[in-house]
Amino acid sequence: MQENWTFEIGKEPLANEMEIIDFLTARKKELGIFLSFYYKKNGAVAENVSVINTLLLKDKKSGNLTLTFDVVYFNACLAIHEQEQDKMLLKFKLDRENRKLDLIGPYWPEREMDEI
Repeated sequence: MQENWTFEIGKEPLANEMEIIDFLTARKKELGIFLSFYYKKNGAVAENVSVINTLLLKDKKSGNLTLTFDVVYFNACLAIHEQEQDKMLLKFKLDRENRKLDLIGPYWPEREMDEI
């Protein structure tokens, strides 16, 4: 499984690292939804997402960034409410012509079905 998420950047220039970090910081809830796709099979969601100020630009259109967040496991029936901190390295592609910022998550192989 590898997840992708596209943000419409509108009129924001996103010309340097700090502008990209500020853009993503303003969209913490959407980033939490994106990261939660990786943990849904374990019954968890991602919350309190923040961008670590280590944005690595490969060129003016792409690079890597690291997000830190809380992984929250919750199940009322089993009286479970646990929380741990995690981080994830993402790739991004900036398409200024189409006014989009694409985030590409890591590839996590999925378990195949068991043979009978």
